[in-house]
Amino acid sequence: MVTPEYVRTMAAYNAEMNRRLYAAADRLSDAERRAERGAFWGSIHGTFNHLLWADQMWMSRFDGWEKPPVSIKQSAGTMDAWDAMRAKRAELDARLEEWAGRVSPEWLSGSLTWFSGAAQREMSRKRDVLVVHLFNHQTHHRGQAHALLTAAGQETGDTDLPWII
Repeated sequence: MVTPEYVRTMAAYNAEMNRRLYAAADRLSDAERRAERGAFWGSIHGTFNHLLWADQMWMSRFDGWEKPPVSIKQSAGTMDAWDAMRAKRAELDARLEEWAGRVSPEWLSGSLTWFSGAAQREMSRKRDVLVVHLFNHQTHHRGQAHALLTAAGQETGDTDLPWII
């Protein structure tokens, strides 16, 4: 069962890993961050953009955040300027941690119904499963970004949750 403690742990892990990955990406040139590298979202920049988009989309459903201005297909191009993207990531991570501090067992045990633009239909799922998906999605694409950064010669330090939190 997913607990509020799990949500808080994952939000803290997410924030720390994003700090590490963005610090590594900050050591690259803009052209290197934007270079097509064969990842699902193309580049390091595109992958980070997609993660920003997805966090905003899920949190619009979970906590009333503003939805991203574009669809999933355009998510890799959500933000152009690196400094603005880095600042947005830090802002969203702080908001995610604040939200995680408010999550209750009652909220987690409920269900959520939303219209999925990707599936083009209304969907309903248990909130605890959707919260796991939020963090799993972040970890999945951060793993891709980590591989791209490593291939570009950058290091992030440990990525294992028990050594970070």
